[in-house]
Amino acid sequence: MQINGAELAVEVDGDGPAVLLVHGLGGTSNFYQVQADALAGRNRVIRVDSAGAGRSAVRDGISVTSHADDLAAVLDELGVESATVVGHSMGTLVVRELARRHPGKVSALALLGAVGEPAEAGRQAQRDRAAVLREQGTSAVAPGVVANALSDRTRRDKPEVAAFVREMVLRQDAEGYARNCEALAAATDPGPVPGHLPLLLVTGDADKVGPPAVSEQLAAAHGGATVEVLPGVGHWTAVEAAREVTDLLLKFR
Repeated sequence: MQINGAELAVEVDGDGPAVLLVHGLGGTSNFYQVQADALAGRNRVIRVDSAGAGRSAVRDGISVTSHADDLAAVLDELGVESATVVGHSMGTLVVRELARRHPGKVSALALLGAVGEPAEAGRQAQRDRAAVLREQGTSAVAPGVVANALSDRTRRDKPEVAAFVREMVLRQDAEGYARNCEALAAATDPGPVPGHLPLLLVTGDADKVGPPAVSEQLAAAHGGATVEVLPGVGHWTAVEAAREVTDLLLKFR
């Protein structure tokens, strides 16, 4: 689909109230395959590979804001007035920005492994990762993603999940991944989620990237959110705890 001057890979399945699924840094729309299959039985499920990720083209000017504007344009192109929006990791910043910039497009928010505005050390780490990607490619960063973002239990008991995450990272376009790292390095906090929006926050107790404290802070600022902390789960929430996340999303909508 041609969106804001770039070709984005967009998948739409099912009929009913719209649900928009937004992946995080290093991910693709396939991150949500289990949830998409379940939700499509009663929802119109929309998945987008963000610019520079997965099957979508690399372009200039990639940022959290540009991703949010792309999502609004996708919904417009599909004739969707508003949707329940689910975001993971960096995607939680994107969907919060979507709610801020295009409030009418979002009817509810679910945030998986929510992250906040990066501290300076985190910004530098993303800039460093971008440099490694450009110099050495995705194979140089994939092992670190698997080691640091998945829980010990997942790596031990679900090696197929570790393999899937590794493959998602390896299949990224190195330049697109680098630009998205730089987008995260430049990200700012979109502000509190408006209190009138239903808000679900799901994270793992072993998530070092989007730890429970971030979700608790967002919930406190919102005033009426539901927070679920999954035991033995790291940062790749929807694949590490596929059944639990699916059940939570089905109950949420």
